[in-house]
Amino acid sequence: MDILSLLGVILGVAALIGGNFMEGGSWQSLINGPAAIIVIGGTLGAAMLQTPWDQMRRAFSVFPWVFNPPVKLFDEGLQRIVLWAVAARKEGLLGLETMAESEKDAFAQKGLQLLVDGSETESIRRVLETDMIVKEQRDLDAARFFESMGGYSPTIGIIGAVMGLIHVMRNLADPNELGPGIAIAFVATIYGVGFANLFLLPIANKIKACVHQQSQYRELIIEGIVSIAEGENPRSIETKLESYLP
Repeated sequence: MDILSLLGVILGVAALIGGNFMEGGSWQSLINGPAAIIVIGGTLGAAMLQTPWDQMRRAFSVFPWVFNPPVKLFDEGLQRIVLWAVAARKEGLLGLETMAESEKDAFAQKGLQLLVDGSETESIRRVLETDMIVKEQRDLDAARFFESMGGYSPTIGIIGAVMGLIHVMRNLADPNELGPGIAIAFVATIYGVGFANLFLLPIANKIKACVHQQSQYRELIIEGIVSIAEGENPRSIETKLESYLP
């Protein structure tokens, strides 16, 4: 669990409700069903309209990364690379076959298998870099789903505000209808801007940060496997790759 993300959500919501309370308002004044339906439904619909199904499905599958990001331990990855290099020095590249079969990281397993198969160094780098770029692009496209929602949400909030004002203008002669119409107008704007800046845009940026970290880890694996293929000394490989450690 990413405590920082959880604290961020709690702090953001508490700041809005607390500030409203300090100004003499109540939390009930911020709850409005029609405004929520307009903003949430309209924002989700607009994002769904522009997003392919596979990309949207991927977006929801990586959403848990916000509170439970995939952990990539760079120091452990570096130590594994050194072990691979030592094994390759002692037993040759074919000695890595057992390690490849037991490797849990699919990306690293692919690289080890390329080593065992005797692929050329440039071929190994090209295959792994292509794999890394494709994975990175897919995950960034998933993050853009939430980013696009963050762009639409304030505008949908304004639409909700205009709808509320239209309702008010139609019922100027009936004071009982003025309050609900004005409430929708202002609360919809709060929902639109708050939804975007407290949730959607931070979610997109958090997913992008996770993607960037994973890409850095894969770069570490690529450089390590290519160095092994070139026959570098394990100690030299370790020294070279220490710059990837956080």
